Amino acid sequence: MHPKLFIFLQYITPQHLLSRAAGWLAETRIGGIKNPFTKWFVEKYKVDMDEALEEDYTAYTCFNDFFTRALKEGARPIVEGESTIAGCADGAISQLGEIHNGRIFQAKGQDYSLLELVGGDPEVAAQFTGGKFATVYLSPKDYHRVHMPLDGVLQRMIYVPGELFSVNTTTAENVPRLFARNERLVCIFDTAAGPMAMILVGAMIVAAIETVWAGQVAPVKRQIRTTRYDEQKPIALKKGEEMGRFKLGSTVVLLFGADRVNWLEELAAETPVKVGEHFGDLI
Repeated sequence: MHPKLFIFLQYITPQHLLSRAAGWLAETRIGGIKNPFTKWFVEKYKVDMDEALEEDYTAYTCFNDFFTRALKEGARPIVEGESTIAGCADGAISQLGEIHNGRIFQAKGQDYSLLELVGGDPEVAAQFTGGKFATVYLSPKDYHRVHMPLDGVLQRMIYVPGELFSVNTTTAENVPRLFARNERLVCIFDTAAGPMAMILVGAMIVAAIETVWAGQVAPVKRQIRTTRYDEQKPIALKKGEEMGRFKLGSTVVLLFGADRVNWLEELAAETPVKVGEHFGDLI
């Protein structure tokens, strides 16, 4: 499909209606529907079922259970060391680098506002001004659970309603402010590197976003909602532990404050990454 036509269709498609309909399909337990569809998906995207805890795709109760499948013990070893940062998701780097003047690089000719990305709260945005960002795209074939890059204690969670554009190279290059206008969940943790934000970005056909502490968080009523966790019993997660998952795939944006971390020099746009691999280091 021509890129201009693809982008035009993104704008005119009833994004939320289509995504919620996909959510219904992904939850159906009717074997005559889920099994042929899951088989098609495995074959089309060459999903590696050998690493799945349950290798038989027909054994999953619904497509969502297959899509958010657990992996076998040891399938994703976590890099050791208190000063190392582990990969948070399977996928590929979309972009990474420094946050300049409150702007985050999206693609050639495109960037977006840090303040808008985190939901418009200046206090939250100030923690990451001049810091580092990394954007990881999860493709359909990838493992879709998101894991902690470092030990962290949850401070707050911000649900930000928005659009549901697809997230891929074409939309990143042609849809202004893509990651700051899509529905997203902003999770702020206190870590050894200071504040860390893990932002789970929704997309077209993404039926839901979940966290391990709150269950399904999106979709909800379309208004910004902040939950504070620093005023209640702490939620602490270790490096490598699961923190959330996508029911159908999307993108994670990782943020750190100024002079806190360095990404590995070999990481660049389109570099494949996996959960647990060495991703960077604390300064």
